[in-house]
Amino acid sequence: MEHSIVTVDGQRVAYLDSSPAQAPAGAPPVVLVHGNSSSTRTWLPLLRSGLGSSFRCLALDLPGHGGSEPVRDEAGYSLPRYAALLTGFARELDVSGAVFVGWSLGGQIVLEAAPGLPDARGFAVFGTAPIGTPADMAEAFLPNPAMGALFSDEVSEDEARVVAASFTAPGSPLDLSEFVEDILATDGAARTGLAASAGAGQFADEFAILSALRLPLAVLHGAEEQLINFDYLRGLDFPALWRNAVQVVPGAGHAPHQEAPARFAALLTEFILDVG
Repeated sequence: MEHSIVTVDGQRVAYLDSSPAQAPAGAPPVVLVHGNSSSTRTWLPLLRSGLGSSFRCLALDLPGHGGSEPVRDEAGYSLPRYAALLTGFARELDVSGAVFVGWSLGGQIVLEAAPGLPDARGFAVFGTAPIGTPADMAEAFLPNPAMGALFSDEVSEDEARVVAASFTAPGSPLDLSEFVEDILATDGAARTGLAASAGAGQFADEFAILSALRLPLAVLHGAEEQLINFDYLRGLDFPALWRNAVQVVPGAGHAPHQEAPARFAALLTEFILDVG
């Protein structure tokens, strides 16, 4: 599967497009947004599965990640700028009526962008803890040695392996090499820029977004998650929550799309069909 390039507000963005020969009548496209220090490659198990052959799935590389060029100034690595990029991407490819799916940081971007995507069919996030202020982070995230490297400019290969291991369930047999390669290839300024902007409170009040949201939102969670606090997620209460509960993927950690792709794809397909 080859990358294509689209220019969004002057930023060259690489993306993958599953372009199935046939899709269910009226089925929405699906836009996939990866996490911190990752790339479109993380979505390949889904793009090559029944999900990618049943729906038009588009996965973009965030600036400084994968095949997308870095931003011209570190201030571009922030949730507001990422959200603007996502809405611009949807506009340029004429997929504003899509289901938007975000993993980890990608989930925060989807939430931040939601008010600017009024034609969306729905949103799904996983490995994501909605926050209202920087003070919420201490409760939303579990203590883990990987967190420091995820916001550092320079990351050694050993540190990258620690981060990659935090993406899976403890003791998972999943090959971590692609996670490690993506972490090492990411522009370090993307991590430090994000940390600086988040620490300065440069992000929307996601609780306010959730309270106002009327489009369906699925919140998915790996049962063996090492980074996101499940008790925190279970405490969320907002009107648009799909099935009125966080949906748990057994046997998976922070990256259920990689560890349990068949189960994850089936759950995501149910959501897409529900909102489509």
